[in-house]
Amino acid sequence: MASSPSSLVRREKQGISVPMVVAAVVVVLGLGIWLYFDRFAPKPAQDAQLTAEGKAYVGNLRLSDVGMKATDSFAGQTIVEIEGKIGNAGPRAMETVEIYCVFSDPYGQLILRRRLPIVTAKMGGLKPGETKPFRLPFDDIPQSWNNEIPRLVIASIKF
Repeated sequence: MASSPSSLVRREKQGISVPMVVAAVVVVLGLGIWLYFDRFAPKPAQDAQLTAEGKAYVGNLRLSDVGMKATDSFAGQTIVEIEGKIGNAGPRAMETVEIYCVFSDPYGQLILRRRLPIVTAKMGGLKPGETKPFRLPFDDIPQSWNNEIPRLVIASIKF
Protein backbone atom coordinates (compact mmCIF):
# COMPACT_ATOMS: atom_id res chain seq x y z
CA MET A 1 0.00 0.00 0.00
CA ALA A 2 1.54 3.17 -1.17
CA SER A 3 1.13 6.37 0.72
CA SER A 4 0.70 9.70 -0.87
CA PRO A 5 3.14 12.47 0.07
CA SER A 6 0.42 14.38 1.82
CA SER A 7 -0.32 11.48 4.06
CA LEU A 8 3.27 11.11 5.24
CA VAL A 9 3.76 12.54 8.65
CA ARG A 10 7.21 13.73 9.34
CA ARG A 11 8.48 13.03 12.75
CA GLU A 12 10.50 15.82 14.25
CA LYS A 13 12.66 15.44 17.27
CA GLN A 14 10.90 16.37 20.39
CA GLY A 15 13.02 18.36 22.84
CA ILE A 16 15.17 21.42 23.09
CA SER A 17 17.72 22.33 20.47
CA VAL A 18 21.38 22.92 21.29
CA PRO A 19 21.31 26.67 20.50
CA MET A 20 18.42 27.12 22.90
CA VAL A 21 20.33 25.33 25.67
CA VAL A 22 23.43 27.47 25.07
CA ALA A 23 21.33 30.65 25.10
CA ALA A 24 19.65 29.63 28.35
CA VAL A 25 23.01 28.86 30.00
CA VAL A 26 24.39 32.25 28.90
CA VAL A 27 21.34 34.05 30.29
CA VAL A 28 21.53 32.21 33.62
CA LEU A 29 25.28 32.86 33.94
CA GLY A 30 24.81 36.53 33.06
CA LEU A 31 22.06 36.87 35.63
CA GLY A 32 24.22 35.16 38.27
CA ILE A 33 27.18 37.46 37.57
CA TRP A 34 24.96 40.53 37.67
CA LEU A 35 23.43 39.46 40.99
CA TYR A 36 26.86 38.81 42.47
CA PHE A 37 28.23 42.22 41.55
CA ASP A 38 25.01 44.00 42.43
CA ARG A 39 24.43 42.44 45.82
CA PHE A 40 27.44 40.60 47.15
CA ALA A 41 30.56 42.29 45.80
CA PRO A 42 32.04 44.93 48.08
CA LYS A 43 30.78 48.35 47.17
CA PRO A 44 33.03 51.38 47.31
CA ALA A 45 32.65 53.31 50.51
CA GLN A 46 30.79 56.55 50.34
CA ASP A 47 33.27 59.36 49.98
CA ALA A 48 33.27 60.95 53.40
CA GLN A 49 33.74 64.66 53.05
CA LEU A 50 36.26 66.65 55.02
CA THR A 51 34.16 67.89 57.95
CA ALA A 52 34.51 71.34 59.51
CA GLU A 53 36.34 69.63 62.37
CA GLY A 54 38.69 67.97 59.87
CA LYS A 55 39.25 71.23 57.97
CA ALA A 56 40.23 72.93 61.22
CA TYR A 57 42.70 70.10 61.98
CA VAL A 58 44.35 69.85 58.53
CA GLY A 59 46.93 72.48 59.52
CA ASN A 60 48.32 70.00 62.06
CA LEU A 61 49.15 67.39 59.41
CA ARG A 62 52.59 67.46 57.82
CA LEU A 63 53.45 65.71 54.58
CA SER A 64 57.21 65.33 54.26
CA ASP A 65 59.86 63.49 52.24
CA VAL A 66 57.41 63.14 49.37
CA GLY A 67 59.06 61.60 46.34
CA MET A 68 58.25 59.64 43.25
CA LYS A 69 59.80 56.67 41.50
CA ALA A 70 58.86 54.62 38.48
CA THR A 71 59.64 50.98 37.82
CA ASP A 72 58.82 48.68 34.93
CA SER A 73 57.08 45.42 35.67
CA PHE A 74 57.76 42.12 33.94
CA ALA A 75 54.61 42.68 31.90
CA GLY A 76 56.12 45.87 30.46
CA GLN A 77 53.86 48.11 32.51
CA THR A 78 55.19 51.18 34.31
CA ILE A 79 54.38 51.43 38.02
CA VAL A 80 54.65 54.93 39.50
CA GLU A 81 54.96 55.11 43.29
CA ILE A 82 54.44 58.19 45.42
CA GLU A 83 56.18 57.78 48.77
CA GLY A 84 56.39 60.04 51.75
CA LYS A 85 55.58 60.53 55.39
CA ILE A 86 52.63 62.01 57.22
CA GLY A 87 53.06 63.55 60.65
CA ASN A 88 50.53 64.60 63.25
CA ALA A 89 51.63 67.82 64.96
CA GLY A 90 48.27 68.28 66.68
CA PRO A 91 46.76 67.09 69.97
CA ARG A 92 44.30 64.51 68.57
CA ALA A 93 44.70 60.91 67.43
CA MET A 94 43.29 60.02 64.02
CA GLU A 95 41.86 56.68 62.95
CA THR A 96 42.05 57.31 59.19
CA VAL A 97 43.37 59.92 56.78
CA GLU A 98 42.61 59.85 53.05
CA ILE A 99 44.13 62.03 50.37
CA TYR A 100 43.41 62.92 46.77
CA CYS A 101 46.30 62.42 44.36
CA VAL A 102 45.70 64.84 41.50
CA PHE A 103 47.64 64.22 38.28
CA SER A 104 47.81 66.88 35.55
CA ASP A 105 48.84 67.13 31.92
CA PRO A 106 51.49 69.61 30.66
CA TYR A 107 48.79 72.30 30.43
CA GLY A 108 47.78 71.91 34.07
CA GLN A 109 44.51 70.15 33.23
CA LEU A 110 43.27 67.38 35.53
CA ILE A 111 43.75 63.94 33.96
CA LEU A 112 43.44 61.64 36.99
CA ARG A 113 42.21 62.13 40.54
CA ARG A 114 42.42 59.18 42.91
CA ARG A 115 41.32 59.08 46.55
CA LEU A 116 43.46 56.78 48.71
CA PRO A 117 44.01 56.09 52.40
CA ILE A 118 47.43 56.93 53.81
CA VAL A 119 46.53 56.22 57.46
CA THR A 120 44.15 53.41 58.42
CA ALA A 121 42.83 51.89 61.64
CA LYS A 122 44.49 48.63 60.57
CA MET A 123 47.91 50.30 60.71
CA GLY A 124 47.16 51.76 64.12
CA GLY A 125 45.95 55.23 63.16
CA LEU A 126 48.12 58.28 63.75
CA LYS A 127 48.71 59.50 67.30
CA PRO A 128 49.77 63.02 68.31
CA GLY A 129 53.45 63.60 67.55
CA GLU A 130 53.66 60.45 65.43
CA THR A 131 54.96 60.19 61.84
CA LYS A 132 54.23 57.27 59.52
CA PRO A 133 55.39 56.42 56.01
CA PHE A 134 53.01 55.94 53.09
CA ARG A 135 53.38 54.42 49.63
CA LEU A 136 50.86 54.89 46.82
CA PRO A 137 51.35 52.79 43.66
CA PHE A 138 49.71 53.74 40.35
CA ASP A 139 49.65 51.66 37.18
CA ASP A 140 46.96 53.48 35.22
CA ILE A 141 48.19 57.06 34.80
CA PRO A 142 47.26 58.38 31.34
CA GLN A 143 50.04 58.97 28.80
CA SER A 144 49.27 62.71 28.79
CA TRP A 145 50.58 63.04 32.37
CA ASN A 146 53.22 65.77 32.84
CA ASN A 147 55.50 63.38 34.86
CA GLU A 148 55.49 65.65 37.91
CA ILE A 149 54.57 64.68 41.47
CA PRO A 150 50.80 64.94 41.79
CA ARG A 151 49.13 67.42 44.11
CA LEU A 152 48.28 65.72 47.40
CA VAL A 153 45.16 67.10 49.07
CA ILE A 154 43.66 65.85 52.34
CA ALA A 155 40.25 64.36 51.46
CA SER A 156 39.01 63.16 54.84
CA ILE A 157 40.02 62.68 58.46
CA LYS A 158 38.31 60.34 60.88
CA PHE A 159 39.13 60.88 64.53
